[in-house]
Amino acid sequence: MEITIVTVAFIVFALISLGGAIGVVTCHNLFRGTIWLMVSLFGAAGFFVLLSAPFLAAVQVLVYIGAIAILFTFAVMLTRSISNLKTRFTRLNINIAAAIALFVLLVVGVIAPVFILNPDLQQPVSSVTRTTIDLGEAFARGNSFALPFELASLLLTAAMIGAIVIARESDDEV
Repeated sequence: MEITIVTVAFIVFALISLGGAIGVVTCHNLFRGTIWLMVSLFGAAGFFVLLSAPFLAAVQVLVYIGAIAILFTFAVMLTRSISNLKTRFTRLNINIAAAIALFVLLVVGVIAPVFILNPDLQQPVSSVTRTTIDLGEAFARGNSFALPFELASLLLTAAMIGAIVIARESDDEV
């Protein structure tokens, strides 16, 4: 296997994504956990750049890091009862052992058979690269599912905001 700049960039983005994910799972502070989530999402944006999808990378940064993760951060900061948690995580060794066992199972069961034992995967999946013009045409076409997908994402965002508003304590109850 030849080490190229793409391989090095993939390893860097994988480390960023996995490091952020590990930070989310192991962090005891919810505010810091949302910051680690942003780091992990930034690594995913790097994967989109490597896949020659700069529009999706920009959407990942603007929508998920810039909007959703910031919304989570503000929700954690504005929720008074979550910031006063005193519970300690007492089974940390069991959780780390389970995470390592799951990782080994993933490598042995999925990654090794697909990528190591199958040399035909060195070829690109497709020679066609989509552009933002194709995305605009997909939105305008009536037989595509791009517009309903985006509408569903807006509906889920509105549901998330509504859930935060409902879950937040009113000033009368305090």
